[in-house]
Amino acid sequence: MTDKSGKPATTVQSFIDALDHPLKSEIAALRKLLLSADPAISEEIKWNAPSFRTSEHFATMHLRARNAVQLILHLGAKPKRTVPPEAIADPEGLLKWLGADRASVGFAGTTDLAHKSDALVAIIRQWIKHV
Repeated sequence: MTDKSGKPATTVQSFIDALDHPLKSEIAALRKLLLSADPAISEEIKWNAPSFRTSEHFATMHLRARNAVQLILHLGAKPKRTVPPEAIADPEGLLKWLGADRASVGFAGTTDLAHKSDALVAIIRQWIKHV
């Protein structure tokens, strides 16, 4: 992804500004939601997508699909531990477990993101305790 000058995007904001995606506003809203979940969360472009971290990266947006935005929760590039599903309260059933160290949450649009936002923030606050 390049910014408006043709250089590689260096910030998440410049990445989003240059992004051509039908759910761009949802991507921006998800970014804002993640950053608001905890003051220790920071962001950068990693794996050619917005990625979020505390001591390690724990969440990366998957933007290849054009009809949804997917957030992959993980424990860094080389996880050293796992998160048992029972360690994360998920009463809304948002998480799709992809392995012992990662899960995903999908959003189909603005209404879906708004509906899931409180539950997602609760999940993020639990997840970062395992990073």
